[in-house]
Amino acid sequence: MRDLAKARNIGISAHIDSGKTTLTERILFYTQRIHAIHEVRGKDGVGATMDSMELERERGITIASAATYCDWKGHSINIIDTPGHVDFTIEVERALRVLDGAILVLCSVGGVQSQSITVNRQMTRYRVPRIAFINKCDRTGANPDRVIQQLRDKLNLNAVAVQLPIGLEADLAGVVDLVSMKALYFEGENGEIIREAEIPANLREEAESKRETLLDAASMFSDELMEAVLEGNPTEEMIQAAIRKGTLTLELTPVLMGSAYKNKGVQVLLDAVAAYLPSPSEVTNYALDLDQGEVEVPVTNNPNDPTVALAFKLEDGRYGQLTYLRTYQGTLNKGDTIVNARTGKKLKIGRLVRMHADTMEDIEASGAGDIVALFGVDCASGDTFTDGKINYSMSSMHVPAPVISLAIKPIDNKAQVNMSKALNRFTKEDPTFKTFVDAETNETIISGMGELHLDVYIERMKREYKAVVEVGAPRVAYRETITQRADFNYTHKKQTGGSGQFGRVAGYMEPLEEGEYEFVDKIVGGVIPREFISSCDKGFQKAKEKGVLIGAPINGVRCVINDGAAHSVDSSDVAFQQAALGAFREGYLKAQPVILEPIMKVAVEGPTEFQGSVMGSINQRRGMIIGTTEEDDYTVVEAEVPLSEMFGYSTDLRSLTQGKAEFTMEFATYRPVPKSVAEQLIAEFKKEKEKK
Repeated sequence: MRDLAKARNIGISAHIDSGKTTLTERILFYTQRIHAIHEVRGKDGVGATMDSMELERERGITIASAATYCDWKGHSINIIDTPGHVDFTIEVERALRVLDGAILVLCSVGGVQSQSITVNRQMTRYRVPRIAFINKCDRTGANPDRVIQQLRDKLNLNAVAVQLPIGLEADLAGVVDLVSMKALYFEGENGEIIREAEIPANLREEAESKRETLLDAASMFSDELMEAVLEGNPTEEMIQAAIRKGTLTLELTPVLMGSAYKNKGVQVLLDAVAAYLPSPSEVTNYALDLDQGEVEVPVTNNPNDPTVALAFKLEDGRYGQLTYLRTYQGTLNKGDTIVNARTGKKLKIGRLVRMHADTMEDIEASGAGDIVALFGVDCASGDTFTDGKINYSMSSMHVPAPVISLAIKPIDNKAQVNMSKALNRFTKEDPTFKTFVDAETNETIISGMGELHLDVYIERMKREYKAVVEVGAPRVAYRETITQRADFNYTHKKQTGGSGQFGRVAGYMEPLEEGEYEFVDKIVGGVIPREFISSCDKGFQKAKEKGVLIGAPINGVRCVINDGAAHSVDSSDVAFQQAALGAFREGYLKAQPVILEPIMKVAVEGPTEFQGSVMGSINQRRGMIIGTTEEDDYTVVEAEVPLSEMFGYSTDLRSLTQGKAEFTMEFATYRPVPKSVAEQLIAEFKKEKEKK
């Protein structure tokens, strides 16, 4: 069992291409978990340790979060490297749900970018203390001071530098530690030797000034430090304790800098993780007591208390389902029986492992604060496990709704079977990936967070399951309706020798304000026998399944029958169904039918500077802006836009706003399409009919 006070569970999060995976690779090297450094897009063909998926190595991006652990100066650190792309936001969401602290990585040139804003919002949602690391200080155009200002302005963080770079761009040589007031140089083949020296004379004045800023900010969290500053003798321990206190309350964000790629500043960052980020015992987590009406109760971190663990990520590994668990209290031992709080099922722990990217090490037990994985446990992402003595459930994570859909079709029967297996696995692993079969078009529709998200899953189907699929845009679920009242009077007569078919149905149809369909019987005098009234209803319902304009289902129609005729021999259930079907079609064409399209409620969030571009893009897509709200330099534009116009919008929005805006959409209502769009849809429908 590890010493809880010396344990750290941290995540590394940032915008795309800020260097998260490279930083993790260096951390593993300096903590001697790996003995050779591999690059994300390395020429050695190996790829970074944490990018274990073939697709990740090819594209040079992180797709799935990966877990590992290491030891640094007596501290045991669990690390989760998360993706930066907005499409894989659930990976960041579930990592932050179970972590105690985080490193927010920023590019010294790009600064605070769109995903930095999203990731910071996620950290705030789960109250995760963070330290910032300004990476890539060796790049042309590097400007850490500007990035610190952006952390304050754009993320509203009380960001304070605890380091100063020695040289920038190609001249980056090391960093000045403003706590110890020493210059640190990283030497040796891979920067593994740290040489302490006096601060260069040309940086002395700037270092004094920056240290004063740091002491001012830190002394707000420690009266002892404030007194020591006034007396002129603050110690390193006092400064570190004050920074730690400010970081844990989320009121201070210490900023470090360096270059992971050039092996500068990583070991000092590890020191900061140990010094400033919380141990599991310093973070209060809450569970819901299911026996007490879901009242919130704190979990204790005590290894001797009843066990509570959360399954936060599932993976289909080589040996079956791999379930990542965070233990919050109690102890998990190999061979123990645990209970799934959601299903009540009992499970036996067969194999308990600690993960290192895609390799694993068997362990016998896991204590509170640990992140481990189990094999062969059937559960869903977000399930809570206990030892059965208590009935607790951890609150689940926030799962954003999918925003984009595609239709997929297997090329043959073998692909069909493999596609089903793949979709079952992906929907279980990823709560933001959804799939269903459209009842109207009979297409398999997949939905996700963006085009890249769905691209990756289609590619994974091909590679991991040999399921080749054809991809097409999904059909929009159009509807038809009527706009005025129309009468009908239809006689169905069929004579083919023997008993024939006869039925006459008369009445009218009118638009129905609310609801899809209503049938009204106003027959008097038994002109249509009672047993055939329901047959008329069936006939109308069958007729409304397919409209005549574009073959779409018909909504919002009230059918009233008030007259008719029957034959003592030839009238039957089938005859009256056919009569009603004919009557409906006769009246429908006279009732001025129109095509309806689904309208989505769309909310676009982004920096105020792009408000004009966002509104322009909505107007171009036949959207109607309902309102805008502004908060600081962030704007939310709310609009109603036809679903047919929303395909491809995520890509357009990213290019319009430099990737800084995001949108959500949900179904609002159905509305008639404009005349020009209706003509186009009718022409397409006729063409398709001719093909068939």
